[in-house]
Amino acid sequence: MEKVSGIGGVFFRSARPGELADWYERNLGVKKTPESYEEESWWQEKGPTVFAPFEHDTDYFDPSRQWMINFRVPDLDAMVAQLRGAGITVDVTETTFPNGRFAHLDDPEGNRIELWEPAGQDLTPSG
Repeated sequence: MEKVSGIGGVFFRSARPGELADWYERNLGVKKTPESYEEESWWQEKGPTVFAPFEHDTDYFDPSRQWMINFRVPDLDAMVAQLRGAGITVDVTETTFPNGRFAHLDDPEGNRIELWEPAGQDLTPSG
């Protein structure tokens, strides 16, 4: 069976797409979409990806939001310090789970972002 090999892009609406792309690049290191085919796109590091549709009434994230993106980070504390240093509010989940640690923030347009420092089985690919 053929299967997809990863996430090739995340596309969503924005009132100010250029400003929002700048914010993601400046604060999270997500390189902006190239302006030509000769430029390289943002490359992710190899690692686990969770693809999880949720029930509409989930309490995992605000039910008024349609989606939330999760970014893997190698050092959650360093990323949180960097973001807070830029004046961004970040809520760190106090519980450490078997699969790692988490923090949450909103981008300037209110889109929810989850930061994940993987641990346990998610640090070792099973092939």
